[in-house]
Amino acid sequence: MTGLFSNIIMVKDKIETVLGPTDPNELQRTLTHEHVCMDFVKHFVPASEAHQDMVNCPFTLENLNWIRHNPYSHAPNLVLCNETEAVVHDLKSFKKTGGSTIVENSSIGLSRNVKQMKYISEQSGVNIVCGTGYYVERQLTDEMKAQSVEEMTKKIVSEVTTGIDNTNIKAGIIGEIGCSWPLTEVEKRSISAAAIAQSQTQTPVMIHPGRNPSSPGKILRIFQEAGGDATRTVMAHLDRTLLKNTDLLEFAKLGTYLEYDLFGIEISYYQFATEVDFPSDAQRIEKVSLLISEGYGDRLLFAHDIHTNHRLTKYGGHGFAHIFDQVVPKMLEKGISQNAIDKILISNPKTWLTYS
Repeated sequence: MTGLFSNIIMVKDKIETVLGPTDPNELQRTLTHEHVCMDFVKHFVPASEAHQDMVNCPFTLENLNWIRHNPYSHAPNLVLCNETEAVVHDLKSFKKTGGSTIVENSSIGLSRNVKQMKYISEQSGVNIVCGTGYYVERQLTDEMKAQSVEEMTKKIVSEVTTGIDNTNIKAGIIGEIGCSWPLTEVEKRSISAAAIAQSQTQTPVMIHPGRNPSSPGKILRIFQEAGGDATRTVMAHLDRTLLKNTDLLEFAKLGTYLEYDLFGIEISYYQFATEVDFPSDAQRIEKVSLLISEGYGDRLLFAHDIHTNHRLTKYGGHGFAHIFDQVVPKMLEKGISQNAIDKILISNPKTWLTYS
């Protein structure tokens, strides 16, 4: 399998953005898990009988609390791709607060649009690194689901080395690789394809685990068995997956980057896994402090994972600058050093995104 693409092994000393390769030193404060144009309509959650009238309600102050608590039951909320100018506005605010770069994690199945990403990057002045690979089976077409590991690998490699959707815009990461719980056979093939493509193209990987504490470890085993490199791979969404300190510290030993990427969500009710008590930013900071104290400060990454409209400032949300405006000051108050924060926001993203 790995010999199939052995003639294209690359060594990278640049980071690929939608505007072309850039020197890693150009990347300063970086958020490693965001979206600027995607749709999530296949993840619509039916509203209760009492709230059927809210499914298509307008974004108003009167309705905002319901939308925040039921973001996936509000149909207009699931089409971020319709809010290009609102995204540009929020990214300009991100840049004003010291933001340099975002990693856009819309993979195949999420209505990814790299031309739109390029426009957003040009208009906002923010570097955007885009992804390739396959999202969860639920978002894929029947044709995508039928692909073999070899076919998936070929697609990923092509988007890294040649370009996406008949453009010269190349993927800078493989991901986010979508995984459900339990894993489906399609998703197992996708994980293996991501690992093989990584080994051949030296491209960093981002994994979206299923909503179960056993998911990250199982995914990583499949990934490594196929030749994937854990040290160049991010396990995303730990703030809704590994809630117990024992589970978190046990997984941290396995060597991946550890991403807390749901900052700004302060609602404890989680529609996709109601048994999960969704953490607050303060609780996320507690986990980050623990990981730093245990020696994992050089493996941490941050983001908001903005993927619905209600998290944009146009609709009363926090936008892309929230981590800089609200989270970083709170971390400093809690005794986390500026050096540790700079590792998370500057040094670690550079190291992950660059092979040398």
